[in-house]
Amino acid sequence: MSAAQGGQAPLSVTDAVALAKGAVSAWPTLVVNGEVSGFRGPNARSGHCYFEVKDDGASMSVIVWRGTAAKMGFQLRDGLAVQLTGKFDVYKASGKLSFVASKVEAAGEGLLRQQVAELARRLEREGLMDESAKRHVPVFCSRVCVVTSLSGSVIEDVKRTLARRNPLVEIDVVGCSVQGADAPATIVRALATAASTRPDAILLVRGGGSFEDLMCFNDEGVARAIAACPVPVVTGIGHEPDTTIADMVADRRVSTPTAAAESVAPAISDVERQMLQRQLRLGRAMSNLLAVRRQRVEAQARVMGAAMDSEFSRRRVALDALGARRCLTDPLAPLHDAEADLAQTAERLHEATPRLLFRAGEGVDRVATRLAEAGPRLLRAPEATLARLAGQLDALSPLAVLARGYAIARDARGHVVKDAAALSAGDEVSVLLGSGSFSAAVTSTAPAPAAD
Repeated sequence: MSAAQGGQAPLSVTDAVALAKGAVSAWPTLVVNGEVSGFRGPNARSGHCYFEVKDDGASMSVIVWRGTAAKMGFQLRDGLAVQLTGKFDVYKASGKLSFVASKVEAAGEGLLRQQVAELARRLEREGLMDESAKRHVPVFCSRVCVVTSLSGSVIEDVKRTLARRNPLVEIDVVGCSVQGADAPATIVRALATAASTRPDAILLVRGGGSFEDLMCFNDEGVARAIAACPVPVVTGIGHEPDTTIADMVADRRVSTPTAAAESVAPAISDVERQMLQRQLRLGRAMSNLLAVRRQRVEAQARVMGAAMDSEFSRRRVALDALGARRCLTDPLAPLHDAEADLAQTAERLHEATPRLLFRAGEGVDRVATRLAEAGPRLLRAPEATLARLAGQLDALSPLAVLARGYAIARDARGHVVKDAAALSAGDEVSVLLGSGSFSAAVTSTAPAPAAD
């Protein structure tokens, strides 16, 4: 029987979808757990995410709008267990029922991955994963320390690998737990013990496992112990799909324990080949260096030789100039030269003397003539004066008086006797006459007659 026959009017598709949408909108907010399947997104244009969540019995379509997706803090992917909070809704254009999630959280392993991602971001912000903070791992490690569980086969694999590749490598082993709640503390202690032995590198290894089994390598304490370790740390956790925080912080990360051992111990054949290659390179480098140095020495020798030749040539010219001097070739040459100069000087003197005397004689004659002419003129006045003064002197001279018959008497002391009283009988006197003198002895004295 049709709907019309039953007394109910038919609905349009739009009305039917709107009726369903209204009914669904009245449903309460639900919290649903499930596994992500068929993930698509974020959409390149809108940023929305579309996928389905399922369990063993059913599946439903899920929409996560762009704003909600930005707040998740982790990446959705197929197989991830999630916990969705939201409401059902009907899309008018297709009438499709979808669950619109207003909150998306990781569940189970997904929650663990979210926690690990948050810790990784925090440690990255602190700089523990910077390449500049990573220590250099030597190409050839002569001594390594392996940190792993002593109960597994990992340590034997590492020993066999090192013995096969390079038996010269010394191996120390520090045991720890690599799974379980107590594992992080044992790993931290093992790293400290291994570092105290001062190996070239530490191998932190494990033989794989599930994500939950590897959570001890996502521990913050283990990460900080690796970052603070004074010895380079190489990790080989053995779980290729996942990278643990220990791998991120380590100085080198490889996929397996065997690869970790191979990375720190190159094959002995490779070492020998590298040594031969380096020996050849060293020999070529030394040959090139010696050739360059030889060229420099030869160039310097040429420069020095040219300089020495130039200096010797200059000294030779100076010595030849000195040797060419007459004082060295003929030591008597200066004497001969001086003798010749003296002879020439004497000859010039002999030749010049008559001329000088002749000129001097002519000068003397001229002077004599002038003196003969000037002498009488110059002497007339003095002669007249002299005659006059001589006359006056003659008139005053006592000699003139003596010439007239007077005499001068002197006692024995030579004093002129002016008074007869100054003499006594027996005194000797000398008498000066106008012409000549004589000595006499006083026999008697008489006083001068009295004046009239």
